[in-house]
Parts: sequence; structure tokens; C-alpha cells
Amino acid sequence: MQKDNKFFDDIAKMASGAAGGLLEMKREAEQMVAFQVEKILQKSNIATREEYDTLLAILTKIREEQDKITKRLDALEKKA
Repeated sequence: MQKDNKFFDDIAKMASGAAGGLLEMKREAEQMVAFQVEKILQKSNIATREEYDTLLAILTKIREEQDKITKRLDALEKKA
């Protein structure tokens, strides 16, 4: 009976070790994929979220100014 317990203990240790190894492999694979994606994004010259938000704010302000100027121009044309 003692041999059976030792056998099952050994099997449990092997399974635990294998599970730990698989988790480590998964972690490494995720890091490698993240690194490669980051590298590709840097090469493709894509704007960051911060740059996008800044440009959107600038364009919104420009659009508002354009609307004001258009209204003033329409008012001046009506007077003329």
C-alpha cells in the first residue's frame, strides 16, 4: 500500500511540475507576442491614442472657428 502512495505522489509531483512548466511557457509566449506586436506597431508609424486625442481636440476647435467665420461671412453678405 505504501508503494501505491509513493507512486501517486510521484505522479502528482510530475503533473504539478508539468503544469508549472506549461504556465511558464504560456507566459513566455505572451511576452514574445506582445514584443512582436509592439515592434510591428512602431514600424508602421501609427499614431498613439494621446496623439489622436490631441489632434481630435485641435480639429474640433478648428471646426468651431470655421463655423463662426462662416456665420459672420453669411451675415456680412446679407448686409451687402
